[in-house]
Amino acid sequence: MVCLPGSTLNELEQLLRPLGREPHSVIGSSCIGASVFGGVCNNSGGALVHRGPAYTELSVYASVSESGQLRLHNHLGIELGDRPEDILQRLEAGNFPAENIRQDVGKASDADYSRHVRDVDASSPARYNADPRRLYESSGSAGKVMVFGLRLDTFPAEAGANVFYIGTSQPEVLAAVRRDLLRNLVELPIAGEYLHRDAFNVSETYGKDMFLLIKHFGTSRLPGFFAAKAWVDGLFARSKILPKHFPDRALQAISKLLPAHLPSRLVEYRNRYEHHLMLKVKAGSVEETRVLLERQLAGGRGSYFLCSESEARDAFLNRFVTAGAAIRYRVMHPDTVEDIVALDIALRRNERQWLEELPQDLDAAFTMKLYYGHFLCHVMHQDYMVRKDGDCIALEHRLLELQDSRGAEYPAEHNVGHLYEAKPTLRAFYKQLDPCNCFNPGLGKTSKKWMYRDDETG
Repeated sequence: MVCLPGSTLNELEQLLRPLGREPHSVIGSSCIGASVFGGVCNNSGGALVHRGPAYTELSVYASVSESGQLRLHNHLGIELGDRPEDILQRLEAGNFPAENIRQDVGKASDADYSRHVRDVDASSPARYNADPRRLYESSGSAGKVMVFGLRLDTFPAEAGANVFYIGTSQPEVLAAVRRDLLRNLVELPIAGEYLHRDAFNVSETYGKDMFLLIKHFGTSRLPGFFAAKAWVDGLFARSKILPKHFPDRALQAISKLLPAHLPSRLVEYRNRYEHHLMLKVKAGSVEETRVLLERQLAGGRGSYFLCSESEARDAFLNRFVTAGAAIRYRVMHPDTVEDIVALDIALRRNERQWLEELPQDLDAAFTMKLYYGHFLCHVMHQDYMVRKDGDCIALEHRLLELQDSRGAEYPAEHNVGHLYEAKPTLRAFYKQLDPCNCFNPGLGKTSKKWMYRDDETG
């Protein structure tokens, strides 16, 4: 498929569903209304283990050369003409005669990821933003070029998939389950999402309105909802009379009046176990997975159940509203929470101590810690609620130093933006794409000056 700017995952899902196909990614916790270009340009990961990070080598993009010349590159693998005007006009019109389409010009997805993620003894993460394996022209460009078109693979819809809900209070049990699944399951699981009990609780309470909105109205209504809420938020923020964050407080109050929304078996497991794993597998892998789980969870180490269709949908949805629920929690507790330090961590594939243990003094700086993520890929989202009047920047630096000592990479999939310092590989990639520093200057804390003149790394 060829995508143009503004394409969203929700739109793609709707377009491809009648064809029995799916896009690379599905809705996720960090950006439920995600765009296709945002995913590729930030080589984001997503929840689907067997598809890896968003990636393509086929795109139409503009760059500025070292001499300052603007150039349009058609690397789409589709003949669109020679003049930039013709290329863009035909791209926008979808004028792609079959005889102009080549199939031998590059990859339109990360086809090697399934092999890569199975290497559970490797000392590097499976995926992260600075991974040189997946920095290529538009992929990972993060605004350092101007992207006009992307060509991406689609995938057969997973019919008859089943979800196992796994609970344990021993983190080493989930580590063993992960290694066993990746090494020995004949076909990779479709998804494996982790949720800590504390994150479950916050999601259940503070993500309830978003959960119900998506469940009953679908993701297609979200852009309109977010736009309306942003307008109202802005109105209240500018007012000297109206209370701050009133829309969030009103939504939270309404959600508390509504009946319980989560299936009883999920709530029961929350009460029994600290760690939760939602494991989605293909129909042909159900019995093989059941045998594996029986072996790994024997002796009271944990338990599991096979979800009904509604339980599976609700379990994943409860996981995917966690990030927004954390923000709502901060809004609702201004007297005790200074802010959130949110980390996006890629652990080593061979990391067995995946759940961190903080020094006592550092741990005491937080009212709560929320752990959730794409467990089989070892990508963890870690939200730390900083106690009132705490120094968020200093605490973040200490947390990142701990991640460095573990051999973790960060960010894993949210990219550096203007918050994190780009590591040498990523910094070099940005300079290669944009030698004059015309696009998105300052990205990854690089120089904001022409040709990176004050960049200490050269």
